[in-house]
Amino acid sequence: MRQLIARVLGAFTSLLYQRTILVLTLLFCVGIAGALWNIHRLSQNLIKSQALQNASLYAQAIKESRTLYSSEVVNRIQPHGITITHDYALKEAAIPLPATFLIELGQHISKNNPGMSVRLYSDYPFPWRRAEGGPKDDFERDALRYLRSHPDRPFFRFQQFQNRPSLRYAIADLMQPSCIGCHNTYPGTPKKDWQVGDLRGVLEITHPLDRFIKNTRDGLRGTFTTLAILSVLGVSGLTLVIGRLRRTSQELERRVIERTAALQEANTELANEISERKQAEVALRMEQEKSERLLLNILPHPIAQKLKHDPTTIAELFTEATILFADLVNFTQLSAQISPTALVELLNEIFSRFDQLTDYHQLEKIKTIGDAYMVVGGLPMPRSDHAEAIVEMALDMQQELARFNAKHHQSFNIRIGINTGPVVAGVIGTKKFIYDLWGDAVNTASRMESQGLPGCIQITTSTYDRVKDKYLFQERGVIEVKGKGAMTTYFLLGRKVPDPSV
Repeated sequence: MRQLIARVLGAFTSLLYQRTILVLTLLFCVGIAGALWNIHRLSQNLIKSQALQNASLYAQAIKESRTLYSSEVVNRIQPHGITITHDYALKEAAIPLPATFLIELGQHISKNNPGMSVRLYSDYPFPWRRAEGGPKDDFERDALRYLRSHPDRPFFRFQQFQNRPSLRYAIADLMQPSCIGCHNTYPGTPKKDWQVGDLRGVLEITHPLDRFIKNTRDGLRGTFTTLAILSVLGVSGLTLVIGRLRRTSQELERRVIERTAALQEANTELANEISERKQAEVALRMEQEKSERLLLNILPHPIAQKLKHDPTTIAELFTEATILFADLVNFTQLSAQISPTALVELLNEIFSRFDQLTDYHQLEKIKTIGDAYMVVGGLPMPRSDHAEAIVEMALDMQQELARFNAKHHQSFNIRIGINTGPVVAGVIGTKKFIYDLWGDAVNTASRMESQGLPGCIQITTSTYDRVKDKYLFQERGVIEVKGKGAMTTYFLLGRKVPDPSV
């Protein structure tokens, strides 16, 4: 990454030196473009802010007008025999209902402000407003849903409305104490159980943005022109300065070239000597790494280090480890149907995938015997989660074999046995070292595999007790195990899914 950054910086420096004026002009253009974009973004935000502020002020003024009308007009004249009705224009000595007053006030505002509209709608319109008093589009339905849950907040969207960019701004019209009696008793009311604070309707103000956009664009046009003029003047001034600097730079380059040539000649011999030494060191290190990799492919790293310093018999007791044996079912029958070369290629691909799983789960592969695979957790470096790691390995082995079958159109099956207990691990003999395990726990794990069922993972009680809280099991029951007698075993079914309610 550092080399890439250095190359990019070098290329940029070279381009800047050779095409300074061009580069600076491009940088000026980029800077101007960035400034114009930022101004445009700020102008858009300003337009939206102004529209929201205007809509909020209109909405507040209309609500206050209705409240004042209800409290100071309607409540005062009711005792004097004046009728309050929606069709007040058709009756003598009548005045409009507060809702009717609000609707007509909105119509006057809309008439005096072309393009602007004020609308009142509800889930419970009076019968004479049923055609126009309910929600008519998605915005109005969304506004009703939102304001039921958030009556103290406005609901708004910037969108195309009647082919014009507009702000649609809606606020909750809540039931007031002075209006309860009228709404619950008025003839024809669609709802008679209103409570204070209920959402009786929505007041929506639709505000076109054309005028805001036009005014903003007119203001930006002069700013853009000023920036363009300043940019031309800046580039012209830099051109004159850079021309002078370039002539000075050429003279300095000539002197540097002369001195560099002398230094290069002196450094060539030193560089050749250093190169020869490095090649020798690299060759020696590569041979050492080959030997190290070969040894680590045979033995675990801690065991290899012990044998380097003390080539004697190594045997260690581990009070707790988990052993896994796996065997490919019917592999012997397959070996009679295909060539040995093809058979080994298939087996190598399967076991290579298992080796990758061993590394992933930080387990220790012990050996392969024919079509059997043996791996252990908890040694040579002890770990507390060895049983869980082996169980995860077993589940992943089944998945890897399923992927292999799908890729090669095969039907291999696998039988897996797992047991936990004390083992002795180490290296014995003096030739062809192998890190191996001994003990009753190893034999029991082998029996779990050999007396298991194809496609199943059979485990002993000792392993089950350590992982039963995290995995799903089916009790197989008591079986007769060769050399062990009657034992209770379990089939591992999979991982438990965490309860989301916990």
